[in-house]
Amino acid sequence: MELIIPISPILALLVLLFVVLKIHDALMILVWQPFLLTRRFKKQGISGPKYRFFYGNLGEINKMKRESHLSILDRSSNDIFPRIFPHYQLWMSIYGETFLYWDGTVPRLCISDPELVKQILSSKSGSLVREKIRPEFSKLVGSKGLVFLQGVDWARHRRILNSAFSIDRLKNMTEVVVDCTLRMLDEWRNRRSDDKTEKLMMNREFRRLTADIIATAAFGSSYDEGIEVFRTQTELIKCCVTSLTNVFIPGTQYLPTPSNFRIWKLERKMKNSVKKIVDSRLQSKSDYGDDLLGIMLKSCDSERNERNLSIEEIIDECKTFFFAGYENNSNLLTWTTMLLSLHHDWQEKLREEISRIGNMFVLQMNMVFMESFRLYGPVPIITREALKDVKIGHLEIPKGTTIIIPPLKMHSDKVIWGSDADKFNPLRFKNGVSKAANHPNALLTFSVGPRACIGQNFAMIEAKTVLTMILQRFRLNLSCEYKHAPVDHLTLLPHYGLPVVLQPLED
Repeated sequence: MELIIPISPILALLVLLFVVLKIHDALMILVWQPFLLTRRFKKQGISGPKYRFFYGNLGEINKMKRESHLSILDRSSNDIFPRIFPHYQLWMSIYGETFLYWDGTVPRLCISDPELVKQILSSKSGSLVREKIRPEFSKLVGSKGLVFLQGVDWARHRRILNSAFSIDRLKNMTEVVVDCTLRMLDEWRNRRSDDKTEKLMMNREFRRLTADIIATAAFGSSYDEGIEVFRTQTELIKCCVTSLTNVFIPGTQYLPTPSNFRIWKLERKMKNSVKKIVDSRLQSKSDYGDDLLGIMLKSCDSERNERNLSIEEIIDECKTFFFAGYENNSNLLTWTTMLLSLHHDWQEKLREEISRIGNMFVLQMNMVFMESFRLYGPVPIITREALKDVKIGHLEIPKGTTIIIPPLKMHSDKVIWGSDADKFNPLRFKNGVSKAANHPNALLTFSVGPRACIGQNFAMIEAKTVLTMILQRFRLNLSCEYKHAPVDHLTLLPHYGLPVVLQPLED
């Protein structure tokens, strides 16, 4: 005997209507909106690779990147843009420097005109904001940290954090940089072999050093105490890089997949490690100290109102500054060391100027760092999302479009920087950054506008201090084992590391 369960015709109709509406929404996103946006941009003279159902242009991008990453560049070549972004290089040659492409169903407009870029990054209208982040990225640096906040929340955080980078506090941080660097140099001396020269993988040395510096200067801990945070962030970076090759489907971050289990585990581990540092400070100091963590805790502990930071916000800011403090700064030191190892004449110029002036605040060193930033900037692309239809210069940008700004391309553009744009020439900055190119905002290392990097002064002081102390003791020679293969892993890294032979000056 069969059991028959009657279904109400009204219920069936409602289910059918729900399904039809969902299919309609899907078709709008997957077919109709890409068609309309493509037509809208084409009327403005902007085209690009053809949109492909669901995947957009991700298949082409992944294929070109896989092929490009097999190549090894000549170690003297600074023309790295085609290796890192082969798809941009190809599409610019076909469609021009402003073109449209698709990350899944998300329209991306690549813009490298310096005047348009200035307008985009300097906008205070609230219409152009940082692109919505994927879940993996929020685990890495926190969704409630300065990097991804918008509007009044961003202004509140920025106001509180600005005081942590005042001149007086930067002087105190310099003492920490010197102490941490001396420890590293002592370790090098103790490991040195009988022939007095030593080959080191400098990218690893600098990562450990900058991690120790940011942990000590900003959070009153040390590399050993913060090691779990650094290790966990390194693993999360791998997850983020992998996710960029796939189409993101909202809701999939909650599915119990092996990848998500790993991300959840890493997130818990990092949050517990950061919270341990925060709790230790809360218990050990009545005034919380005068470093970055102390300033945030004082805000949290002051009279409660919407202008203060919560403990959750402090934890996310800690993630942000742990990551930015060691990842970007170690990359600056790594690529500058590579360039100086190739250009011994500039090594000697810096060493002579340091010896003559007696401190790190030398003009030529600043020029060298600016040129290193230009050729090997730590952040290969900058993104902004249009929250509503906006007009930038002659361009009308529809709501929902992500704007891609490629500093790496702009920094190597011969129209902007001259015929030697692919050469290492620090002298181009002898009259300052604003006069080094034919546009005053051509260098985008720290971005421009209201969201320029809050820690740029600390980053420069740290890099100058470390490099000064190294050049006072060693000559730098690039190892014959070095393979020149820069790669984009959220920041710009040497894919096979940076082996450098250190020769003590007393030799």
